[in-house]
Amino acid sequence: MTKIEVNGTRLAYDEAGSGTPVVLVHAGIADRRMWRGQVAALAERHRVIVPDLRGYGESELPPSPFAHHDDLVGLLDALGIDRAALVGCSFGGRVAVDTALAYPDRISALALFGAPVSGNEWSEETERLWDELVGEVDPEDFAASAAGEVRFWVVGPSRQPADVDPELIRFAEEMDQRALAAEQALSAVEVGEIDPPAIDRLGELRMPVLAGAGADDLGDIRRLADRIAAEAPHGVRLPDVPDSGHLLPLERPEPVNAALLAFLP
Repeated sequence: MTKIEVNGTRLAYDEAGSGTPVVLVHAGIADRRMWRGQVAALAERHRVIVPDLRGYGESELPPSPFAHHDDLVGLLDALGIDRAALVGCSFGGRVAVDTALAYPDRISALALFGAPVSGNEWSEETERLWDELVGEVDPEDFAASAAGEVRFWVVGPSRQPADVDPELIRFAEEMDQRALAAEQALSAVEVGEIDPPAIDRLGELRMPVLAGAGADDLGDIRRLADRIAAEAPHGVRLPDVPDSGHLLPLERPEPVNAALLAFLP
């Protein structure tokens, strides 16, 4: 792990390999460790950069306004990278899309797994599922909150916890407890958003875009992958990966790696 000065903070990141640059952007319920199944495979062909977003993992959080998309491009600047492909999962996919819209000349390609989009509104179906699967949880109880979020996102609405590798559940809950603490700290800081948001701007994504999801992820997420691939001019929809939830790259690294190696420039 290395730390580097970016926009008035110090971001933690890992780096491996050489070749065309690829930045892996973690989910909001995780940190950079969720990409443990991708780094070695991609590093055979690419310079792979795996940061913790500001406030998450081992990255710092000064009490000053910032935007995650500005930080990603600041990271490229600090590392002397003119253009890079972004690979994002969940919230990391949202950040990747916002970065590509804010700085289109800096992003060579986008690969998105289980990605929401800024400006998207969740359906009544998703809100109902949250109430059924998670319900009321004390937000100060990070262990209980993480268990609920992992049940909702990682296991997903169409599976039971017994259907999922218990080590995956344990690791996801451990990452999410740290992420929940990060989100609590981030709530006290002004975090900038792109304006207008991405949901009605997907046609501006002129770079190649790959959109995918786990077959056991939320219907809203799978429909968003459909929409991203349909509206981005060079969008491609990866077929839903069977027996996988929201943290698709972590749960099913082999099909994700194969898709990325075929897609990335």
